[in-house]
Amino acid sequence: MVHADASNFADGVSKQEAYEQVLLMAEGLFHGQPNWVCNLSNAASLLWHAYKSLPSPSNQVNWSGFYVRDTASSKPQLILGPFQGKVACQTILFGEGVCGTAAETQRTQLVRDVEAFPGHIACDGDSKSEVVVPILVPVAEGSDEKRTVAIIDIDCAELGGFDEVDQKFLEELAALLAKSCAWPQ
Repeated sequence: MVHADASNFADGVSKQEAYEQVLLMAEGLFHGQPNWVCNLSNAASLLWHAYKSLPSPSNQVNWSGFYVRDTASSKPQLILGPFQGKVACQTILFGEGVCGTAAETQRTQLVRDVEAFPGHIACDGDSKSEVVVPILVPVAEGSDEKRTVAIIDIDCAELGGFDEVDQKFLEELAALLAKSCAWPQ
């Protein structure tokens, strides 16, 4: 049974320990639950509470959530999904900004200074750094070709808020979400 205690993180844990707890709790929450809205909602909450339990700069995360592929649109774009933080941009075209770049290139974007990123979309002027990880699934069963179904988007109000540790664990979370959810076609 899902319990709110899954979002409790002890003070003084390392960033790696917090991410390990996120992954462990996410795996338990996703077990037997293929609904992507449900799973992304719980993942956004887990990430938000994990960051808030850590020292700076991680505790300066000001947005933690997801954009999903807009299957109702004729053009490739992302639409706002479950998140924690201030209101956000509702749609982002593939190839635009940090999120759209991650979606189009299918590569993690680790941005230490968003002002230095060409075409950055400032949904929140307080954001100074960002990490965006694509969630990729096979185009067809058994295929090596992948399609972007969503992205994990985390913003921080400090420059250099993210590093390779964040990238590694968020990519693991993206892989867990890719296999745990029944994604819309």
